[in-house]
Amino acid sequence: MQKPDSFKFRLKPLALATGAALLVGFGTSPVRAANDLPDMGAAPDQWRVDTFYENDTHRREGTGLSKFRNTIQIEADKDVGGNGTFSSVKIRTKFRGTYDGVYKINDKEYGKKAGGPIMLENGRAGVDYGPNIGAPPGIPFMQGGGIVPNGGGSINYANAVPLLTGAYMAPPPFGPGMPAAMAGAIAASNNFVNSYPNNPNDGMVVLGSRLHQQAGGVAFGVPVRPCDVDSRGCIKDYMDANQRELESPEFNSRLDFIREAFVVAKMPMADGRSWNFQVGKQQVVWGRTDLFRVLDVINPVDYSRNNIYAELQDIRIPMWIATAEYRMGATETFDDTNFQIVWNFDKFRPHNLGQGGTPNAILDAGSFFRGMKNLWDNGGTVANFAGADPTGGLATNFGANQIGIRQANLPKWSLENTQLGFKWEGVYKGTGFSLNALSYRSQLPSLRNLYSKGVTNTNPFIGAPYEPLKTYPWNIAFDIDFPRINLIGGSMDMQLESIKSSLRLETALTNGEEFANTARPELYSKSKVWRYVIGLDRPTFIPFLNENRAFLLSAQLFGQHILNHEEYDGIWGKVGMPDWKVNHIGTFLMKGWYQNDRVSPQVIMAHDFKANATAIAPSVEWLPSDNLKITFGANYKFGTGARQWNDARDGNPFPPYSGAQGGRNPMLQGMAGVTGYEPLGRFRAGPIGMAMQENEISVTLRYKF
Repeated sequence: MQKPDSFKFRLKPLALATGAALLVGFGTSPVRAANDLPDMGAAPDQWRVDTFYENDTHRREGTGLSKFRNTIQIEADKDVGGNGTFSSVKIRTKFRGTYDGVYKINDKEYGKKAGGPIMLENGRAGVDYGPNIGAPPGIPFMQGGGIVPNGGGSINYANAVPLLTGAYMAPPPFGPGMPAAMAGAIAASNNFVNSYPNNPNDGMVVLGSRLHQQAGGVAFGVPVRPCDVDSRGCIKDYMDANQRELESPEFNSRLDFIREAFVVAKMPMADGRSWNFQVGKQQVVWGRTDLFRVLDVINPVDYSRNNIYAELQDIRIPMWIATAEYRMGATETFDDTNFQIVWNFDKFRPHNLGQGGTPNAILDAGSFFRGMKNLWDNGGTVANFAGADPTGGLATNFGANQIGIRQANLPKWSLENTQLGFKWEGVYKGTGFSLNALSYRSQLPSLRNLYSKGVTNTNPFIGAPYEPLKTYPWNIAFDIDFPRINLIGGSMDMQLESIKSSLRLETALTNGEEFANTARPELYSKSKVWRYVIGLDRPTFIPFLNENRAFLLSAQLFGQHILNHEEYDGIWGKVGMPDWKVNHIGTFLMKGWYQNDRVSPQVIMAHDFKANATAIAPSVEWLPSDNLKITFGANYKFGTGARQWNDARDGNPFPPYSGAQGGRNPMLQGMAGVTGYEPLGRFRAGPIGMAMQENEISVTLRYKF
């Protein structure tokens, strides 16, 4: 059976390049909600056509209107009959066009007027940083305290040379100073600059500013205007949408307005078995559980449409896929069994995570990527970077091509880059099961340090004897890649008559996922990951709420285990993988029906145990007529919120400015465990914790013509 279309909450702890999964999906459920608009109807040999209009309006706490999306969707199918080979052939199509007016109506938050000038922390107020990193006490520009604009960092080219030629407070041969030529070479190789003609201090926000204070951590500017208005930080072919593409995302070169366009053909065999073929642009759904993507990973997902709160069937990105299913029917052992081959032959598509400046950017990852790309292309000031300890450091002016994200390496089409999967499923004594295997490209980005690609950051080394160059692999410069992943898993569902419930199980083991890891010079590592979901559904009468109609109660527990996890104690804190080694997320759904099933209230709750973050999403669906459905909804988050983790500034890719923590020789490398909210704390917080300031109310109107 199909799942209810009423699950409004999708939770997915992501593995963003640097991170590991978190998980959401849409599978099968034993209960069908009776709140859908009527299906299409027509004679078998005619086209059956339905047209829908939907307006989805959201208001977000603190920012105002966050969505004013208008959608037209046309669904058409036809049974074209059969011939000598195929007993039946059907055509299924679905077209969707969207216009979201929020980018014009609320353009000061999300459009061409978004953002403005920013201010960044420059160390701790009242602290003289001279003795800490070598400048004579009392040099004004080395005084911490307060905030500076983009371009106003204390560590810049003009200040770096006198700093190094002054009373450098380190043991010989480093102190009590160095030749001006050597000081100039170090400052130049670190690519410090005094100003940013290509990166003006406007049209930006500070990374994470809606979620937390800078609090002594890393921070930098994120351009937030559409890419045709401001191209800074736009990543070619990945996160580079202009305003028209943000307003109407389906109308692009990948023809995303075609939601479905496939042919289904059944070829009977002489022994009563049959082959079913389905070829075209489509969604292929694996798995039996709600909300969590464990096996259901064939199609990527568009999280920019409505973050984690949309129906997965509405935000899966259809792909050109061919499936062949051999239906064997009953055997001596099984009540039913079949075997499916899935070949995704489309050009690779990653998840759409949103981009800096969009209302929905899951984990705020799009903002991080855009800010990092801007740092690489144009340079920029990074707060609290140099000489950092857990309470702060000095803002640093980096030049272009030094830190940040260089490019996104999207796999080109080739036979090797297509995806192939197999599924064997059946029924044994009333229990449904499946065994699954899939080889695919990760739809989540992985940040690979340029050092791991043979691109090194080199700096003059001032140890004795003076070495002209030395490589520093802890360089915080990256490419975005999408590694190959292999998955094996299975699922099962069964009826538990003794407790009048349905039990759903799903599990998968993956090999090849990549995670951020500050304990490694490459700043990432691979790991096997085991995920599972246990779900229990039960129709239950609650007499004081409704004496005549049972409520649907559904509880699930998702688990994720990173099998090759690394985490160590540094001088100031933990270093290693920010993703939790073991984490669980629990969800609970309660749904009821009134007035002959025309009014359906529900509430969905989710709790991330390690992140200590909770979301609750109540809603009411009302069908005033057979052609009209109105949904009133809200979502609210509470709990810990933003989290901190080792932020990689202490790995000392720019000696001596960033390596003296805890009394270490400033020319030595290694993470000391200096922490901040950005950039890796987002993986500790998860999608709920990173959305604490995105509480919303919404009204959705859907009409069928």
